[in-house]
Amino acid sequence: MRKYISVMFLVALVATTFGQGKNNKGKFYIYWGWNHAQYTKSDIQFKGDGYDFTLDNVAAHDRQTSFGIKYFNPSSMTIPQYNFRLGYFVSDNWNISFGIDHMKYVMDQDQVVKMNGHINTGSDYDGTYNNVDQKLTEDFLTFEHTDGLNYANLEVRRFDNIQHFPITKNGKGIDVNVTAGLGAGILYPRSNVKLMGNERYDEFHLAGFATAAMVGINFTFWDYFFVQAELKGGYANLSDIRTTANKADKAKQDIMFSQQNLVFGAIIPVFTHKNKLNF
Repeated sequence: MRKYISVMFLVALVATTFGQGKNNKGKFYIYWGWNHAQYTKSDIQFKGDGYDFTLDNVAAHDRQTSFGIKYFNPSSMTIPQYNFRLGYFVSDNWNISFGIDHMKYVMDQDQVVKMNGHINTGSDYDGTYNNVDQKLTEDFLTFEHTDGLNYANLEVRRFDNIQHFPITKNGKGIDVNVTAGLGAGILYPRSNVKLMGNERYDEFHLAGFATAAMVGINFTFWDYFFVQAELKGGYANLSDIRTTANKADKAKQDIMFSQQNLVFGAIIPVFTHKNKLNF
């Protein structure tokens, strides 16, 4: 996680020191792409009728979809881990945007963690736990945010051009840009949980909030189409995770996350005097 923060800071510094603005004010942009994500270990507290316990330092991973037609078919392209964003340039260097980061969080099954608390539900797991080793078997717990760990957010980003490579006679070509930003939003996961033999629960639910920072390098072709690689890191507070059909059964956790994103997009000059495509 530290290396991502260092890289993000370096790119942001380059952007503000050496970058310059182009004629971006009044333009919209839209992009779609995919992410790979990592998560820190986290303590997860489970609480409900007859039980209150915490699992310490639970490890998890993301879940990548095998590359194929699902990534491009409109009927299935929301299955992989994706990033969507729609933004508007309020000035040549600054834009505001709304996005959805669709990540997936999967608890490592069969790991052994420390458990503290009590259970008194009439199950095989009844007892008092004081720093006891607990193996997270499927019979005891499966825990995922796989459809997904949905982060709907607003961001403010700076956008700077650092190099232009003209190709055509009218000066059109390839621009190399750097971008950096901050954002915050809500977490609306569809958590897939099976706890102590209860029926699996997997409904969408507003579970908390998150905040994140990002940096990226952008290659724009003929002013209208771009490819962008991003690094993003953030904090997620899930204080209200549903775990069973009983509304009294809840879980909560705090995690740090990082993403590596590859996105493809278009720039749309709606409110500029240059509103006609000119290749």
